[in-house]
Amino acid sequence: MRSLATLASLVILTCGPSPAAAQDYPSRPIRVIAVTSAGGTSDIFMRALAEEMHKGLGQPVVIENRPGGAFNIGARACAEAAPDGYTICILPGEPIAFNQFLFKSLAYDPAGFEPVTQLFTIVQALVVSKALNVGTMQDLAALSKQKPGTLNYSTGAVPFGVFFDRINRETGADIVRVPFRGGGEAVNALLTGATPVGFLGLSNVRGQMEAGLVTGLMVDSDKPSPLFPDVPTIPEATGKDYASRSYFGLVAPPGTPKPIAAKLQAEIARIAAQPEFLKKNFIERGLDPVTSTPEAFGRFIRQDRALAAQIVKEAGLEPQ
Repeated sequence: MRSLATLASLVILTCGPSPAAAQDYPSRPIRVIAVTSAGGTSDIFMRALAEEMHKGLGQPVVIENRPGGAFNIGARACAEAAPDGYTICILPGEPIAFNQFLFKSLAYDPAGFEPVTQLFTIVQALVVSKALNVGTMQDLAALSKQKPGTLNYSTGAVPFGVFFDRINRETGADIVRVPFRGGGEAVNALLTGATPVGFLGLSNVRGQMEAGLVTGLMVDSDKPSPLFPDVPTIPEATGKDYASRSYFGLVAPPGTPKPIAAKLQAEIARIAAQPEFLKKNFIERGLDPVTSTPEAFGRFIRQDRALAAQIVKEAGLEPQ
């Protein structure tokens, strides 16, 4: 009988943390791996969220920027971290859904992350340097055809690179992508004229749009942004729709206990519902809040992965 009791105890111990274990979490600082450089939309948002999480959870939430490698560097660091709830990661759709179709091999399993919450979708604005003197997508395409291969653009999202490829094919334009590690770096290149076209998070370029330094040609949201109601949507600007939108979500390393993920999501949803936080950190930054449950985010990821496969196939992209 004693041996059976001992075996039962071992089974209980090896079944992983119970929901009660999450009640004591966190008992030390939490690290957040960010796959973009400092100053970008997700970095600024995460720092504001981390400050509120510190207040609510009673432990510091520290941001560690790991940019580069098409977001794969930070994603790998996330996947290899201890699954104890003390490392979480803010990732865009690329390492979760797209990169498996764009690279021959990855050093992590994109389907292995533990979903915590989809934080937001980003209102992306296609903007151009004022020096280009264009006011519509048609103007931009015409200018590019006059100067083939000399106009560069930046975007942090794979789907919008595919979007530009489509614009090039359909209009005869020749606008060339230049990779950047984060929104802040891309905006600097936009202002200097080194890369005069950008499809970037609205919050990255809001100040420059308001100052008249750049011109907004369109946004990717379902309706015009309340920040810039005169800037048209993609269908209004091009006559065609585009299904994919950029987003960021929180995930945890594979094997992180689900009760901990649920506790983190509940805290984030509580913060996001506060009117002041909602206005300052979502609406004014051009972000559409989501804060879904871990289960809902998991379903969304599976759907987005299927959409990513379709977009990459249609674009004729080959794994590199």
